Amino acid sequence: MEELNRRKALRVGGAFGALGALSVTAPAQAQSLWTWSARGSVAGAGNGADPRWVWDPEADPLVASLLDRGDVPAVNKLLRTWTRNDQPLPEGLPNDLRDFMENARRLPSWADEGKLAKAVDFNEKRGLYLGVLYGLASGMMSTVIPKEARAVYYSQGGADMKDRISKTAKLGYDIGARNAYRPDGEMIVTCVKTRLVHAAVRHLLPRSPYWSGAADEDIPISQRDMMVTWHSLPTTVMQKLTAWKVPIASAESEGFLHSWQVGAHLLGIMDEYIPASWNEANAQAKQVLDPVLAPTPEGIRLAEILLNLGAEIDAGILSKPVLGAFTRFMLGDRIAGWLEIPREPLWDPLLRTAWGPFVAVREGLLPFPLAPEAYWTFDEFLRRAALLFLSEARPISIEIPEGNRPF
Repeated sequence: MEELNRRKALRVGGAFGALGALSVTAPAQAQSLWTWSARGSVAGAGNGADPRWVWDPEADPLVASLLDRGDVPAVNKLLRTWTRNDQPLPEGLPNDLRDFMENARRLPSWADEGKLAKAVDFNEKRGLYLGVLYGLASGMMSTVIPKEARAVYYSQGGADMKDRISKTAKLGYDIGARNAYRPDGEMIVTCVKTRLVHAAVRHLLPRSPYWSGAADEDIPISQRDMMVTWHSLPTTVMQKLTAWKVPIASAESEGFLHSWQVGAHLLGIMDEYIPASWNEANAQAKQVLDPVLAPTPEGIRLAEILLNLGAEIDAGILSKPVLGAFTRFMLGDRIAGWLEIPREPLWDPLLRTAWGPFVAVREGLLPFPLAPEAYWTFDEFLRRAALLFLSEARPISIEIPEGNRPF
């Protein structure tokens, strides 16, 4: 049962929350100069190029060619059968695509099996927290990253957010699975397919008059954009857990970071942009994520859709007012105000005063054998939130889009 709850929590984290990672991100470009040093990256060196003007030189021309040649429907059909990390690529793929994927599926030389094992320990212990944080911290944050919100809204999946979210769930679930990067896991497959999706969106989204009319860039999803989304996930999660004083062994903290470093590499982020430590991650996030947060009409609409979807599934503890209050608690009054989330006279003060003691009780740091009803409610919220947007009864297929959102 504990393993099932962990799996569900990680699945919902991806579902509600990785609105950025699978969701054809085009997060905002800060106008400040790029000053973060590649010496702080997993590569330890780099050419210093501003990642705002770097995309994916291997995947982009390839996927553009697949689209222009009309190969995408056949490719998507073949790739539906490719689900495991150790599985051979399907027969019949175009040769140029096969060559790219065989290279793209390799773990980086710096991948550390020991650290990835510690990530499993971290995910198993913190799975219920992660489900809520990926959703109501990371996921809702994506709605106030202007270019990400616009790209999500105007791309092909924007017309059916529930379907998009169920597909986005796969990243959060796969990276938290015990076998994430092992031969029988699925994280490598998910990353490679997502990389192809991102390349397709770079080719397609500039053709949308709706996106072009709202965007202040010519090509979405730069290397910097992808790092903005990356920071909205592991960096934000670790910042919240630290603020809540959740005790985390240093090896497990490092393992969690490492699992996301490997994921970033497989998603096509260049090693010179991937932070080597939490200190470097926090420093980079301060430059590229924090300054770009802002409201947009598209983001406000996406936030409303996300909160409504949660309430549709569970109108009790997961009602829209409760989800809104948790969003305010996670992201603060300013962002809640941007998203037009109303204040809740009961839940807002309750979360401010009782969440810290609840975490302490749950972590065994504060003896409280007769916890008040509010603590039970918080724990029940974590468990029910972990049930959102689960699609385990049917396969989830990440597919290369062929167009943009129809209006």
